[in-house]
Order: sequence, then C-alpha cells, then structure tokens
Amino acid sequence: MENKLKNTNLFNKIHSGKVRDIYELNKDLLLFVATDRISAFDVIMNEVVPGKGIILNKLSAFWFDLLDKYENHYVSSGTEFDFSEFKNHKDIDPKILQRSTIVKKANRIDMECVVRGYITGSAWKEYEDNNTMNGMPLNKNIVEAQKFETPIFTPSTKASEGHDQPLSKSEGQNLVGIDLYNKLEQISIDIYQKAHSFCSNKGIILADTKFEFGIIDNKIILIDEVLTPDSSRFWKSEDYFEGKSPNPYDKQFLRNWLNDQTWDKNPPPPNVPNEIINKTLLRYLEIYEIITNDKFKI
Repeated sequence: MENKLKNTNLFNKIHSGKVRDIYELNKDLLLFVATDRISAFDVIMNEVVPGKGIILNKLSAFWFDLLDKYENHYVSSGTEFDFSEFKNHKDIDPKILQRSTIVKKANRIDMECVVRGYITGSAWKEYEDNNTMNGMPLNKNIVEAQKFETPIFTPSTKASEGHDQPLSKSEGQNLVGIDLYNKLEQISIDIYQKAHSFCSNKGIILADTKFEFGIIDNKIILIDEVLTPDSSRFWKSEDYFEGKSPNPYDKQFLRNWLNDQTWDKNPPPPNVPNEIINKTLLRYLEIYEIITNDKFKI
C-alpha cells in the first residue's frame, strides 16, 4: 500500500501529537489530521502504518454517528467539507483530506478516561505486582483477561511529554474536581457498555477503551478519536478464555512485539520490521470491516 502519510505542514498548525496534527480553521473549528504515525508506550515509532489514519477517521466517524446520544465535536469528514471560505486551506492534498476531520473547538479536559471490562495490559501487570489496579485493591485469585462483574473506570493523566500515569479515584477527583470526575466516570462507562454490546453482536469483545472529553458551552462533549484500534483493545469472542489475553486486533499486537525487544520504552524506539507493520495494519483493517460492515477502500 503506497498511500502513506507521516507528517503534515498546512497553514496554522497549533499542535502535533503522537498521531494527530491539528490546525485552526477559525475561532470555532479545527482541522484534525490523523496521520499514519503509530505510537506505543507513548513513543512514536520510526515507521508508519500505511492507511492507518484513514481507518481511524472512518471508524471514529462511524462511532460518533452510532453514539449520537452523546454530544461530540464531530462536524464533517475532510473529504465532505466545503473549504471554499477557508482560503488558507484550499487545495489540500487528497492524502491529507482522507485522514481529516473537521471538529468543533473545545476546552479539553486533561484526563484520559479509561474504562476496563477485562483485566489485561498494564492493569494486569499492576495486579500481578501489587494486587491493585490504579491503586485500588482487587480480589485475590483474579486471572489474566478475566471479565469484571461491572466495567471499571481507571483514568490516567494526559501527559504532554513522557508517559501517561494511572490515577486513583482521589487523584482524579483532585485533578478535575469531584463533580466533573463523577460525570466523566458515568458517561465513560455508559458509552463503553453500549459499544461492548454492539461489538458483542459482531463476535468481538471490547476489552477496554480510552475516551477524551472537552467542554463547549459548559457541556461535556466527546472529542478526539473514539473506539479505534489505537485507543481500544479488541478480541474475537471465539478466541476468548480466561487465563490469557487473546490475539489482539489493535495496537496491542505491536506492543507485544516491542515487549519482546530489549527496549526501555523511552526514545528512540527500535526499528519495526515490515512484517510487524503489515500484520498490525491487517488487524486494523479487519476490526474496521467487522464493526462497520464496510469493505475498506483506499
């Protein structure tokens, strides 16, 4: 696949994150570009996953539409937006438009809202070490990939540099305030449960996911990406049994490979072989097509 995009340099860039480049269109609207960059352990890899940004855009748009009960920042895909009144953003490269989303400008809440339905990943490692998750004591004799009786809210910091850090309930409440924390917990778990049910009907388990929220006109709205393989863990129901995390259909596939390397999780990252990049892309493609029932086209 030759359709690759690592970096963008349009007019009025206001932020470049691990994956997204963000541009200001006017006082109300932003242009989000989901590049093909991929990060793991908060470090950007040297390689790109060709077409990944297109998948993230299309899948997020699918979920924003499906979850329309919850206010969000989504306005339009880049390919469907009329740029005629934005003279500095005319004639954008089609590669960029494919990966672009027009969104409403919001005041971002600097806390990542993670919901876990199953114990895996960093939560499993913390439990193995301390019998805790985000500092909360858990029952003994839990096994890897075990389903929780009810989903658990395990937020983390939104670090501008370095690694995000898990937050206990009191730390999260101190960060954003008790009332806002409780609202974010309720909304996050509610969205997770609806998405988990939807995925279950497709033969997919949504093990955990991460949401981001902002404020517009004193209302909490869903922002950034939502329920993608970059921000979620997806398993196939047919692969699932308690005691071992199943084959991942998300970024965990790359993390697993990186965990087998001699790397301290700080820059610079190791070079990722083409085989691992291609297998990562195939997992992103497959989960997109299963969830949306749409055949992906570049």
